[in-house]
Amino acid sequence: MTKPQQIMIIDDDADDRTFFQEAINNISPVIETHVCNSGIQALALFQENKISAPDYIFLDFNMPLMNGRECLVELKKILQHQLTNIIVLSTSDMKEDMEDAMRLGAKLFLTKPNTFQELCAMLKGVLEGRWHKLFSHPSGTDK
Repeated sequence: MTKPQQIMIIDDDADDRTFFQEAINNISPVIETHVCNSGIQALALFQENKISAPDYIFLDFNMPLMNGRECLVELKKILQHQLTNIIVLSTSDMKEDMEDAMRLGAKLFLTKPNTFQELCAMLKGVLEGRWHKLFSHPSGTDK
């Protein structure tokens, strides 16, 4: 039997965190979800060895104190030898943000959907490993 997937969500918006958790539970109740309200909180969990490297980290790009770019850089340092997929999930759909995220090491940049159903479908695609087929790289080439 394989161990359940582990996911971390880093988002300063309480409603977004709640929707995300509900969507994950809707997809699979066995997925372990770690919720952080800031990049600072997430990094502290890793630095204090309170969490092992999750399979996926969903990172909000627009946060106070430490933004998604800064958090992504630090996560990549901590998780450099891990197979964690870092996915930026942001309200932004700006090409510059997408390019920055990919350059800094994100596997994928997704714009937050408007409905719960769209969020469930998006997360299901990512967690089932279909994201590279569903979503193209901003430069037009899949990596």
